Formats: sequence, C-alpha cells, structure tokens
Amino acid sequence: MDQKVRYEIEFPITSSPQLLYQYISTPSGLSEWFADNVNSRGEFFTFIWNDSEEKARLASKKSGEKVKFKWVDSNNKDTDLFFELHILVDELTKDVSLMVVDFADADEVDEAKLLWENQISDLKHLLGSV
Repeated sequence: MDQKVRYEIEFPITSSPQLLYQYISTPSGLSEWFADNVNSRGEFFTFIWNDSEEKARLASKKSGEKVKFKWVDSNNKDTDLFFELHILVDELTKDVSLMVVDFADADEVDEAKLLWENQISDLKHLLGSV
C-alpha cells in the first residue's frame, strides 16, 4: 500500500463559528454536505456515499472549535489515518475559516483537494456563505 501524505487546506467561510460547528460535528450536519448519510452510535460515525461505507471514531472535539475523526478498520480499531476540521477565527478581523487536515496517496493529493473544495462549496451554500 502506498504511503499516504498529510495535507492541509483552508477555506474562508462567512458564518458564525457556532453555526459552522453544528455542520462539522453532528451526523445531521455532516450528512447535509460531507456524505450522503451519516449515522452515529456512541463515538463511532458511519459515513455513507452511494454504495460505499466508511467508519470513523470521533477521536477528539473541542466545542465550537474543532473535530477529529480517526478512520477505523472492520474491527473498530483505529488506523493511522484521520481527518480534522478546525474552525479558525482571526482575532483582529473576526474572519472565519475552516482548516481541513486530511491524507491522500501522494499522486492523488490534488484530486483529494478538489473533492474537499466541492464539499466545502456545498457547505457554503447551506450556510449562505457564497
């Protein structure tokens, strides 16, 4: 298996951090822009896209600020891969942005960033931040 590389991408978003946090931390919020459907049972979230299902554990969260999901294997054991959504607020301007930390195969980073851009575009439409 190819080694995955970590990348970060930041998106300016016109929204209150509190509202944005609801969309990145709850199954109902995530299912509106991130996946076709999201279910949770305890700390485990199941992300569903078309016929594909991926499971992750909510590894950490800081209310109003960030969430980190660790992908798990079929035995619900953590893998080394995760994605993190971090709300940043500029202290001077109060501008809000969403920092995405994720992993992809080295030759697929550009493609993965494009996918995030599309998903964040959907999120911005939901928030009226277009």
